[in-house]
Amino acid sequence: MKVGLLWYDDDPGRDLAEKVGRAARRYRQKFGTSPDICYVHPSTLSGNPSTGSGQAPSTKLSASGKVRKVGGVRIAPLPSVLRHHFWLGREEQRRAKRSKRTTN
Repeated sequence: MKVGLLWYDDDPGRDLAEKVGRAARRYRQKFGTSPDICYVHPSTLSGNPSTGSGQAPSTKLSASGKVRKVGGVRIAPLPSVLRHHFWLGREEQRRAKRSKRTTN
């Protein structure tokens, strides 16, 4: 990720999908494109009660029941991201792989 948005949301009344959705909307406003990756502290995906328990219809779960995608934004744990912070952006490696596939 070359450009990103760091979003803070510690509201216990919002679930993870809503927090990521709000951050993604702000990213679109600021950069004119949608993010495809959101890095969060690992505890955000471990069922920590402070992250909310409800799931929005656009939230996809992994086999273990952990959130992995909200809308078109993939959620990935990253220990260097502080709790209640959401680091959104465009994943560069995915675009490089796609363009490589189309040129071959």
